[in-house]
Amino acid sequence: MTDLIRDTVFGHFVRLIPGIKLLRYPDELNPSLGRQAIEEEGSDETEKISNGEEVKSVHLVAWYGSDDPESPQNWSSNTKLLVTAQICVLNFSVYVGSAIYTPGEESIMKDFGVSTTTATLGLSLFVLGYGLGPMLFSPMSEMPQIGRSGIYFWTLFMFVILQLPVGFAPNISVFLAFRFFTGFFGGPVLATGGATIADMYPPTMISYGICIWGAFGILGPVLGPLVGGFAAQAKGWKWTIWELTWLCSVVLVVLFFLMPETNPDNILYRRARRLRKATGDKRLKSQSEIDAAEHTWRDHLIGLGKAFTLTFFEPVVFFVGLYTALLYGVLYIWFESFPLVFGNIYGFNTGEQGLAFLGIFVGGVLTLPCYLLWIKYSFVPEFSKPVFVPEKILPPAFFGAFALPICLFMYGWTARESVHWIVPIIGSGIFTIAIICLFNPVLNYLGMAYPTYAASVYAGNTLFRASFGVIFPLFARALFHKLGIAGGNSLLGGLSILFIPIPFVLYKYGKPIRHASKNARHDI
Repeated sequence: MTDLIRDTVFGHFVRLIPGIKLLRYPDELNPSLGRQAIEEEGSDETEKISNGEEVKSVHLVAWYGSDDPESPQNWSSNTKLLVTAQICVLNFSVYVGSAIYTPGEESIMKDFGVSTTTATLGLSLFVLGYGLGPMLFSPMSEMPQIGRSGIYFWTLFMFVILQLPVGFAPNISVFLAFRFFTGFFGGPVLATGGATIADMYPPTMISYGICIWGAFGILGPVLGPLVGGFAAQAKGWKWTIWELTWLCSVVLVVLFFLMPETNPDNILYRRARRLRKATGDKRLKSQSEIDAAEHTWRDHLIGLGKAFTLTFFEPVVFFVGLYTALLYGVLYIWFESFPLVFGNIYGFNTGEQGLAFLGIFVGGVLTLPCYLLWIKYSFVPEFSKPVFVPEKILPPAFFGAFALPICLFMYGWTARESVHWIVPIIGSGIFTIAIICLFNPVLNYLGMAYPTYAASVYAGNTLFRASFGVIFPLFARALFHKLGIAGGNSLLGGLSILFIPIPFVLYKYGKPIRHASKNARHDI
């Protein structure tokens, strides 16, 4: 427990207290370990000063050995499970903030005297915020001087604090502005959580962790209307904001005490800094410090722009981003569609409309174990072979590609008074097959096909998805009023049919397409 708490935000605060010798690191308790990190794993390296001329000898500070207990890969199963659980709950808590608000849109319109479209901006701007947030905070979490745990805590801290001006907003302008800012500060876990899982688990286990972490991200929007529905019905829109604040405050306290640092570069950077202070030897450097000395501000700016260039100029990244964005847009358009179907057609009250989203939840409960079994019995054996190609992860996407139009047509054409309400709910539940069986394989495929630029690819994909999450709800009611529930969903279903070939084309021709790109992986 001491090892766990030492690298949390709480542990860092305790270590700053003068005269307090608590939560010491092994190299502080036993100086010989510090020498071991240099002598056994390190070697003399050279570091170029920024002008490219002066060269000096440095000593590389690395792990104590392959079994170094400070390496996240060597943590106990219980510690890894605890950290993974926190990442999953944090993912859920931020995602629920988008949809928990939607049942309160009617009271927003009444209190502020605004139109339906303006009230919907409370959802859209939040989604836009958490699409833009990772573009800044995800690269920061990769910086050795900053790490991940501090990013998680301090951005969530701002997320909680900024709920106050949202809940007490005197007018719609203040309300919408701070909905955007809360989304912006809530965004880091949505793109960085997968990196935290990769920090701790070996490659064969990462797919399990990311799949479960992603499932919590789906649970947030799905259960948001249920959590907020009865509160909005009884107390109005403000209580949906206070529910979100209470939930995230509890998560914030847990992160403060129990979320350790997982970024290995940050752990080694701080080890090197401790050893320099203890020995006075300025030559002791971590590998990340040596690498950073060779990077200029121009390199960092180019790296920041990489997310945009890869997203829009790499055909694989662009079409996968477009496909996942369509999934995202459909999910968020349902927050406007469900009240029209289950409120206007079937007469559900605000709280009961939230219960209608349980169809998607049940679909996830049935689909997720099947996908995890496929990983265990099909993907992991393939991954363990000497020659593995990323396209082998795509077969489940074939089912997901067909599930999306089936879901939309079934939901749209059965949403009528002559058909029992359970039928469109079952139709909406099929959407989870598309989310799990399509979303997970194609995102894993991007990481495998573009390993060098995985962070940039994922950040760009998050922004792409969020953009559709912003736009779709804004035209949803106009779409369904103009074309009807059946016609509007048929239009979306027809659009999704056009995307069906994408996973099949990638599966058959992905390898030559990758090899034609200078940014993708060529060795497999």
